[in-house]
Amino acid sequence: MKQIHRRNLLTIALAINAGVGIGVADEPQSVGGRIVAIGIPGVSAISAVGAFLPGGPIHDNPAFAAFTQPGKVLDPARILVGSTSNFGAPVANADQLPGSFISIDPSGATPLVIPADFAIAGGQASALGGSVQIYSAQSPAFLNSINTPAAVTADYIGVTNPLGLSINNAFGRLWPANAPFGLEGIGTSTILDPPGEPLAGAPNPKAGGVFAGNLTPRLPSQVVPGGLFTGAVGTALLGRSPDGTTKAVFSVVLADGSMVQEHTLKAVDGLAPIGTISPLLGREWDDKGEDTRVTPRLGVLLNYAPTRILYVSEPFENSIAVLNLTDDGVVFHVASVNRIHSDALNQPVDLTPVSNETSDPNWAANTTLDQGADFYVANRGDNSIVRMRQDGTVVAVRRVRLTDGSSLGNARLNGIAISTDASTIYVTTTGHLPGYGNLEGAVLALSAF
Repeated sequence: MKQIHRRNLLTIALAINAGVGIGVADEPQSVGGRIVAIGIPGVSAISAVGAFLPGGPIHDNPAFAAFTQPGKVLDPARILVGSTSNFGAPVANADQLPGSFISIDPSGATPLVIPADFAIAGGQASALGGSVQIYSAQSPAFLNSINTPAAVTADYIGVTNPLGLSINNAFGRLWPANAPFGLEGIGTSTILDPPGEPLAGAPNPKAGGVFAGNLTPRLPSQVVPGGLFTGAVGTALLGRSPDGTTKAVFSVVLADGSMVQEHTLKAVDGLAPIGTISPLLGREWDDKGEDTRVTPRLGVLLNYAPTRILYVSEPFENSIAVLNLTDDGVVFHVASVNRIHSDALNQPVDLTPVSNETSDPNWAANTTLDQGADFYVANRGDNSIVRMRQDGTVVAVRRVRLTDGSSLGNARLNGIAISTDASTIYVTTTGHLPGYGNLEGAVLALSAF
């Protein structure tokens, strides 16, 4: 746990209830983005890998720890980036959308141009001297059946049209959120080991490492009804279960505005009903001059102390939902829902902490705010980044440009992440950046502010 920054919680609660936010009337300052990588079709979620802590399965298992060594796929200094491309890897399920998470070394001085078919051999293929590697993809090498052949989701994949990613650096693994059949079809949420395969030795053998649709409910009955009935569009670690098992629980937002909670051992319960979050079903981006078929997504963050609060962006409402969570000793419940509104929000597509929790063995994750930390909001509508306090107050706004001061053209922000040392912001952009021809999808690195 880093230094605690205490706030007047009553003031924060009153401000959020009132929908308070400071508008931004003037044109914001600009921040230049260095192109880290380009040629990532359908680029979406992004995260720094970060260090896996002692006591967790990745740090303590030598076979898994090998994947975290310098230059390897889960090197803490690397970033993981979601894409709708398999990059040439064979598809495992023809009825599901392709997709992958690729591992990128962001330290190079020149842009990495990702070869379109570098993964044609399958598995955790690499290219450009190892600077880009497949972590997991919609390919036979990453089927749930590899480690849990009797699972009801044995034929499902760990990554397929990925839209979210939460990494449990504290005591667990990597959890992508997927929309394998688009937003209207069922969603999946998965638990991945370092080789990119769904969880080996799964506590729940019925699910293995893949929760999907209505196939993996808590048995013999759910405490709260719910399922992944539409595409999964965002996810965040909730911490250890309140039931005393110490198992991880993750929240997943679905395209219909509902939410579920997923217990590593006891599988899926509901968390919030349809429409709690502004639905993404039937919505599409209005990007001019670009392919509007980019699947809408959103960002989710957790404040864990002194109480659990989820922040969820609502891109088509220009708002951020604030969900106060409680528990009954078995599962989590939503106690109240408030919203942050601000003139500075313009299609807020994703969220990331200004400083995320990296050292607490119960909470470290890319989606966990350090206590009292601000967060960044990536605005797709005007390619700006907002630094915002947890009470909705706008601290600063920056317009994202390239390092030479030129605009992003028709490209649009679609994801945001913070580096492990909190000095660098990474963003993903869909569409085409000026000067790069038909190369689609990029990652930019910006100075934190």
